[in-house]
Amino acid sequence: MSNVPEQFEGWAAHGKDSVKGNFKKWKYTPKAWEETDVDIKIQYCGICASDLHTASSGWGEVQYPIVVGHEILGEAVRVGKEVKHVKVGDIVGVGAQCGSCLGCDPCKTDNEQYCNNGQVGTYNGKFYLDGPAKGDRSQGGYSNYNRSPGHFVVKIPDGLDPAMAAPALCGGVTVYSPLKRYGAGTDKAKDVGIIGLGGLGHFGVLFASHMGANVTVISHSNSKEQDAKKMGASKFIATHGDDKWVKENKRSLDLIVCTTNDPKMPLDGYLKLLKPGGRLIFVGLPESGIPQVSPAQYILNNIFVGGSAIGSPAEISEMLTLMKDTKIDAWVKKYNMDDVNTAVPSMENGEARYRYVLVNTENGGKL
Repeated sequence: MSNVPEQFEGWAAHGKDSVKGNFKKWKYTPKAWEETDVDIKIQYCGICASDLHTASSGWGEVQYPIVVGHEILGEAVRVGKEVKHVKVGDIVGVGAQCGSCLGCDPCKTDNEQYCNNGQVGTYNGKFYLDGPAKGDRSQGGYSNYNRSPGHFVVKIPDGLDPAMAAPALCGGVTVYSPLKRYGAGTDKAKDVGIIGLGGLGHFGVLFASHMGANVTVISHSNSKEQDAKKMGASKFIATHGDDKWVKENKRSLDLIVCTTNDPKMPLDGYLKLLKPGGRLIFVGLPESGIPQVSPAQYILNNIFVGGSAIGSPAEISEMLTLMKDTKIDAWVKKYNMDDVNTAVPSMENGEARYRYVLVNTENGGKL
């Protein structure tokens, strides 16, 4: 018999001003239990920019109250009979996705985040498969427990610091996926640029450098140059001032991963940094869109622009193995989960260097 409570308790956003320090404790009923599910006693939960965009309705109106947090890590305390890769007592994690149809071609080829029938977000989602949970809302990790379909629950490798692993479950894999898919460190993309040295960007530098790429960080100022070099960047481009940075670095990069949410980014300049055949991949999502660029820029330079969303469970597991094997350490600051109303406004103000993690000490998390 499971001792998991019927109701979970978390820090919920009750309105758009929650990100100013107004999250409130809230008890809620999780999705209906199914034998494909795993219940996780949450010990760590990373704070992602997506949490802030969602809690504030920046990406569109949400139904309040809502518990955000999709970098969830803790102990599996209840495992459905149909789940074979996880057992009670394992340390496991869930990223930004907790559902999909599992039957379409993307789902069958480790591309669940691009499911033809739509993904279910780990929070602010609605389960749509037939069964007891159909129509139930998903709630996230600023909480004491999480219930997610086992397909999207990954085992955390033994020996990997859980406080480092948690923010990688979304922030890390969001940059790992395009780096891996487009050949970072191989002959396809030996020279890699990372735009923005924030939570995602710092993971991008760590991963790309460990994959064997020559990494260039592109930032609006020089303030983070020394941090970038410590993470493994070999070059730093500051874009403030005139366009000298474009002329000096024209056609120098094979692949650029753009992590910034700045709607006024100098996109035309970024594209001029690409070699013919190069790619710029967006993983950041500005709330008000991006600057327009003439099609001639793409045509005359043979460059490609695309996007990439989070990562599949298989990619998450692969990334975590890389972190363990190469001893990648994320730059993390830990907060007690009860201090969420201090941590979130700090992140909202751009103070994170470079990822915040909420620690549920009552469940065994270590500050």
